[in-house]
Amino acid sequence: MKNTKRFWDKISSRYDSQVYLKHLEGYNKTINMTRNYLKTTDVVLDFACGTGVTTIELSKNVERIEAIDISENMIDIAKCKSVQRDISNICFDVATIYDKRFIKESFDVVIAFNILYLMEDMDNVIQRIYELLKPNGIFISSTNCLGEKNSLTIMIQSLLSKIGVIPFIRRLKISELEGIIKGSNFSIMQTHKFNESVPNYYIISRKK
Repeated sequence: MKNTKRFWDKISSRYDSQVYLKHLEGYNKTINMTRNYLKTTDVVLDFACGTGVTTIELSKNVERIEAIDISENMIDIAKCKSVQRDISNICFDVATIYDKRFIKESFDVVIAFNILYLMEDMDNVIQRIYELLKPNGIFISSTNCLGEKNSLTIMIQSLLSKIGVIPFIRRLKISELEGIIKGSNFSIMQTHKFNESVPNYYIISRKK
């Protein structure tokens, strides 16, 4: 956890320019599709919110967002953005999904963008998300499914992950991801595949 936190703290100042702007079209599509499933009365948990790119945009459509990340630097950047834009319905905090402040069935929606494939305990994370959602609550995720392709870049990333240079990376297949979500007692309502070269798989699911 410490090494992972250190990695994200280190790249936080470059994240928007190197990741967000590079994948701007995908981010915008994700935001617009997600809005279709949000209500102005919703209380939302944004798991691994990063610099708050999607959080801030989606805050216009809900009552309140609890936005968490393990990187203090990422959270600081997100807080600055929300202050600059005078947004008052987001609480940015350094925390994990297992934080004891979050009680069972307290959220209408949980969003987890580009994080599940970085979780060594992904199955437990999804179970925790299920626990935090209200009955019939919505779980919205987008996940890089690196197991769908075999490229030199992915092989290098996997090697760097194994030797600890970059955080853990799970080479998920789409069928594996869907199976884990369904096996955690969610029903999948909608899916969409972004970026055919390395699929970023978007899933809308509902707690049974």
